[in-house]
Amino acid sequence: MQIEILQGIEGAKEARGLAVIIDVFRAFSTACYAVSQGAKMVIPVGKKEIAYKLKELHPDYVLMGERHGIILPNFDHGNSPSQIQGIDFANKNIIQTTSAGTQGFANAIDADSLIAGSFVNANAIVSYIEQINPERLSLVAMGRAGIEEAAEDTALAHYLHSRLKGKAVDFNKLKEELRVSAGGKFFDPEQPQFPQYDFDCCLKLDAFDFVLCASKYDDQLLALRPWQLS
Repeated sequence: MQIEILQGIEGAKEARGLAVIIDVFRAFSTACYAVSQGAKMVIPVGKKEIAYKLKELHPDYVLMGERHGIILPNFDHGNSPSQIQGIDFANKNIIQTTSAGTQGFANAIDADSLIAGSFVNANAIVSYIEQINPERLSLVAMGRAGIEEAAEDTALAHYLHSRLKGKAVDFNKLKEELRVSAGGKFFDPEQPQFPQYDFDCCLKLDAFDFVLCASKYDDQLLALRPWQLS
């Protein structure tokens, strides 16, 4: 298996084979929580205008997302896993657009297949990759706004790489390193759009035993649906 670690939107454009689109803080952690709470599928879209149009076509769909960490106008939810905990999404379809993560799905058009990446289902992701055993694996760390590298996304890319190579990783040490570096915004009272509890929610290792796999929603969009680890 040829494994490549790529960065941001440009990296998504270069992704080939099976691509893991990584957004730890917070898009695909939030998506996993929503699915665990009953959501049927999550539709990742790049442009907010597409999200609004989908909502017009499907008023019963749930709008979820942000720009610069702040919930978009008229959206049902932002991009916070802690703020959606306890909400019943049973049989709901979610439209998700974020500054970084969903941009990866919009741009990784040359990959053979795509899945979402987060620490909350990392073991399931490793098992899925091992089962598929692709010739090429692209680990795409989406970073900040898909432009700047983010430590948490790169950390997950290296974590998955190490696990696939049979190497042990000290996750507790990794979590503390991220608390000091990338996690600082969650402990900054001047950034209320990043609730403190989101940090722990996004780094709750292997909380879920499913993978969010992309399949066709329509001619232009994808939908993330859960693949259950057996």
